Parts: sequence; structure tokens; C-alpha cells
Amino acid sequence: MNDLVNRVAENVGIDPATAEKAIGMMLGFLQREAAEGPVAQMIESIPGASDLIAKYNGEGTGGGGLLGGLMSSLGGGVMALGQQLMSQGLGMGEITGLAKETIAVAREHAGDEVVDEVVGSVPGLGQFI
Repeated sequence: MNDLVNRVAENVGIDPATAEKAIGMMLGFLQREAAEGPVAQMIESIPGASDLIAKYNGEGTGGGGLLGGLMSSLGGGVMALGQQLMSQGLGMGEITGLAKETIAVAREHAGDEVVDEVVGSVPGLGQFI
């Protein structure tokens, strides 16, 4: 997973710790929101993805608190993920770059067909990648 983290950090222009957390949050979002079969296949194909999901997805995922309330009020989805990533100090350009790089790596590991199914199953995600 270090390759993905380093690639995102370098190409998006954010520090590796932020990149790691943001990737974990994004993959966790996909795991919750995307079509079950394709997303499981995609996550399993990316080295270390499951570890990042486990490490960074206790926050705001049904646990209540301010962020949980914010996500609920936004109805979840891509907007809630965007708010969650912005709370980590990322701007829209960085979030878009994060999404594009993460999806590019997913395509390299899982293939276009699987990733297209995942992206197509999450309303609004296509506009960010």
C-alpha cells in the first residue's frame, strides 16, 4: 500500500500521512456505498487496501458525534465523503486528484470492467474521476 500512498502524496501534493488516511476513508466509502461484489473484488486486488479501510473507518461511519451527524444530514454519499475529506484539510482539487489516483491504481490491479462497475454503482462519483 505504500506505493499507492506515495503515488497519491506525490501526484496530489499532500503529505503521506494525509494521503494514507484519505485513501483509507475513500476506500471505506466505496466499500459501504458501491455494488457489493465488484467493490469487494476491487479492494481485494489492491495490496493493503483492506488494512487501510480497517484503520481509518471508525470515524463518522455511524458512530454519531458531529461528523456522524453531518454525514447523516447530508444523506451520505459523495457529498458526505467530500465533507469528511475537507475536514482533514483537503481542498476540492486535492480530493479530485485523490479520487483519480486511487481509481487509476484500482484499474491497474482490478481491471477496467470491475472498477467501472464500482464507479457506476455510486451516484455522483463519476464526476470526480
